[in-house]
Amino acid sequence: MTGTRAFRVAATGARLVTGVVVAAACVVGVATAIHAPWPTVRHEPAQVDVTPLPGDSVLVCNGDLRALGRDAAAPLEMRAAGTPSLTAGGTSGPPAAMQLAAPDLGQDSGPQVLTGAVEERSAPLIAGAESIAVAADDLAGYAALPCGVPRLDSWLVGGSVATGAQDIVTLTNAAEVPATVTLTIYGATRSTTTTVVPARTQIGLPLSAVAAGEEAPVVKVAAVGAPVRAVLQSSLVRVLDPAGVDLQDAVAGAQQNLVFTGVQAFAADGDDAEMTVLRLLSPGAGTTATVRVQREGSSSTVDEFTVPLDADVPAQVSLSGLEPGRYTVEVDAEAPVVAAIREQDGFGLDSDFAWATPAPEIQDEVVFAVPSGPAPRLQIANTSDQDATVTLEPLDGGEPQEVSIAAGETRGVEVEARTTYRMRTTGAVHAAVTLTAPGRLAVLPVQASPGVERSITVYP
Repeated sequence: MTGTRAFRVAATGARLVTGVVVAAACVVGVATAIHAPWPTVRHEPAQVDVTPLPGDSVLVCNGDLRALGRDAAAPLEMRAAGTPSLTAGGTSGPPAAMQLAAPDLGQDSGPQVLTGAVEERSAPLIAGAESIAVAADDLAGYAALPCGVPRLDSWLVGGSVATGAQDIVTLTNAAEVPATVTLTIYGATRSTTTTVVPARTQIGLPLSAVAAGEEAPVVKVAAVGAPVRAVLQSSLVRVLDPAGVDLQDAVAGAQQNLVFTGVQAFAADGDDAEMTVLRLLSPGAGTTATVRVQREGSSSTVDEFTVPLDADVPAQVSLSGLEPGRYTVEVDAEAPVVAAIREQDGFGLDSDFAWATPAPEIQDEVVFAVPSGPAPRLQIANTSDQDATVTLEPLDGGEPQEVSIAAGETRGVEVEARTTYRMRTTGAVHAAVTLTAPGRLAVLPVQASPGVERSITVYP
């Protein structure tokens, strides 16, 4: 073999070896790439947490108690039956007050609107509560009610149009424009009534005029144009004796879990089936509600049962058999429901009753007012699985106090009448103020304070 030919063979062999190596490397590279994570292109959405600028804190009070039928020639005509005393306060001092009109009572002045003005981009926490005791031939008892936030949608769970009941729905519009309000009555039959509430005005409607024939109605209040404050005034006359009066706040909407604290059971002479009664409604869908009753100071359940609910049909069940004392009642339902509990301390003359609405969950700082009334007491329920400590501080500079509530328990603490408190808690709790004496009952759930703004996440 010549030298030139030998060189050509060697060069060709080198190229073949190099090709094989490169091909093998490509195969290994492709195999590795298949199993290795591929680079991805991801775009995280832009987002920012924003705390809205607060507006003025506004609460609407209910004003004068109303009486029906004092003029025999006009049985549906209303008259003022007494002006309640008002307790109000706030973290920046007493809120400003302005009166609205109540033309159907023949008065130029009506309920008050409380306003806490924004200062340096911060809204003060404010609270107010009214109370009144009456002793007339047609109206007797004690009633108390916190001043509340007007809403576009709310529910009144209570009242009756049975013989002796003289219940009134009051609608208060604190806005500068009229509100068109539709009342939808849920009962054995369903009906609607629409009315207009003028700007800065309160009107009253006899429940018997909008819910005729319904002994256990539930009323949905839907407003267009401006939010309204809806309140149910209930009173009862048995034979010829007045047997109590109450003011009941509307609830914001249906929920699957409701907690009632501040519920009281009283001794009864004979059948106690009407002493403590729970009314429920499942709007839009049938469901089953589980009711658990727990005594204050104990984590054990003293009563538990289920209530089947047909869609849009109110149900009423007795919480009979409870020993006299203070209780927390929890309602868990498979679908959202609205509910309220009616308690009474007797029958006939010198007795009284009160409707208790659900106490919302409190996690933030709140301010609440304790009105003038007998033996005021704050009952605090901790339905969570974590212990909580609640601090109560009078806004007038009194000595603060701490209350420890074990997980799953309820505790009560005495508070002062005509005093506004700041309440802080280390965990989620439910609370209500009770005022109790023979022939005088009221239950005021502690509400979240207006003016508290939470951060929201904004996605541009």
